[in-house]
Amino acid sequence: MKSDKATEKAEVTEEEAGVPEEGAESVEEIGVTEEATEAVEEEPEAVEDAEEVEEAKEKKPPKRKEEEIEEERVYTIPLKRAWISKRPVRTPKAMKVLKSFIIRHMKSEEVKIDSSLNSIIWARGIEKPPRKVRVRVTRDKEGVVNVYPLEEKKTPPAEQAKS
Repeated sequence: MKSDKATEKAEVTEEEAGVPEEGAESVEEIGVTEEATEAVEEEPEAVEDAEEVEEAKEKKPPKRKEEEIEEERVYTIPLKRAWISKRPVRTPKAMKVLKSFIIRHMKSEEVKIDSSLNSIIWARGIEKPPRKVRVRVTRDKEGVVNVYPLEEKKTPPAEQAKS
């Protein structure tokens, strides 16, 4: 029985390859190598794998950010209170001022600061945080407040600054 199935598969692969059956006694005379027949036999497996990948993509839940935003506000947060403290404490103090401002205005204890906003505040080092920062604040249905920069500042390349 196994040999019958193998010959059926070989016949199917010859038909798929577009090789006429008349006058050709073996696969080698036709010019089709064993590797080509194996590749043709493996294609259904690849199709099954692709179907599994598509099913997995369909099962993924939609993005949370777009659906669950309950409230969105834009603030300009003054960080001048951080400048009162000593130099090596200014930027950590600016982060505390930012967080306390958000807690006070959004009335929520759970605040998550985006990494891009964090890098903007820490860009000039520990001694010189920005004097103020523009942020976009969102609250989701669970009460978690996310803080994002309103605009990411574009720094000019060093060559343009020298000119």
